[in-house]
Amino acid sequence: MTRDTHLRSTPDLVDVAVVGGGPAGLSAAIALGRSRRAVVVIDAGEPRNAPAAHAHNVFSRDGASPAELIAAAREQAVPYGVELVDDRVSRVRRAPDGFALETAGGRTVRARRVLLASGLRDVLPDIPGLAAHWGDSVVHCPYCHGWEVRDRPIVVIGTTPHSARQALMFSRLSDDVVFVRHESPADADSDADLAALGVRIVEGAVARIGDDADGTLASVELVDGTVLPARAVAVGPSFEARTELYEQLGGMPSVVEGVGVVIPADAVGMTPLPHVWAVGNARDATAMVGASAAAGTMAGAALNMDLLAEEAAAARAQGPAPQAHATA
Repeated sequence: MTRDTHLRSTPDLVDVAVVGGGPAGLSAAIALGRSRRAVVVIDAGEPRNAPAAHAHNVFSRDGASPAELIAAAREQAVPYGVELVDDRVSRVRRAPDGFALETAGGRTVRARRVLLASGLRDVLPDIPGLAAHWGDSVVHCPYCHGWEVRDRPIVVIGTTPHSARQALMFSRLSDDVVFVRHESPADADSDADLAALGVRIVEGAVARIGDDADGTLASVELVDGTVLPARAVAVGPSFEARTELYEQLGGMPSVVEGVGVVIPADAVGMTPLPHVWAVGNARDATAMVGASAAAGTMAGAALNMDLLAEEAAAARAQGPAPQAHATA
């Protein structure tokens, strides 16, 4: 006689469906797979960092391309039984045994838990010429791309309440940093810090980004006609997590002032919705590749414990497990 295992995964029901196959989603899947969990990763192939040629501050892999990192992680996930599906989840709903996820390709995946690791969109300020250079000479994170624009004339455009701090960080990378106020609020203490470190502050709004004849970023042009030489521009995008599936399940996204929209979740990824988890940039808009991967591993471990608690409770409700009797 064996104990009822109806809470375990079956060929038709996986333990966890992971939506998004970036650093967070794949790291969670690997952690779960190593605990012998049945996991499906469904990825639409739209990584946030696709415009970037290289990823940085990644332990032992600094400078690798984002595509290279993802390819390696996918290869490492397969031996642990992780199923990789290249498709888009178009709809998710609750089902008697957990969740049903429907893909654009016509497949339905049933899962006991859902982990949303679908990342975010960088919504750039509406400045003509800006988007064409995004991920190259237009950047936002000094730790991700600052070294690559070091020693260039850098113009920081004030688009968020945090822009002055952004200019402060870029002052470590070049002696020629200009902060254009644009839409950011003035702050006397921040201005004093910038001035003390040699950052020039220019009042006014940006009209457009100018290029050389060969298409290289060359200047920032203001509404009043002022032209500021630039070989790199730093801006603060609005970060908007892909919250559509979370909202389909009845969740309400969180708005973080000066940052954007995220899925609310605790430190290990548990959201206010039962059995729905979120990790990576979907939960933390500021997380870089390494932090997202680490968060994914922690979420995978926490999900495994969550499933174990459910399984243990179900087993206890059935009474003591039958004991095997040795024969002489």
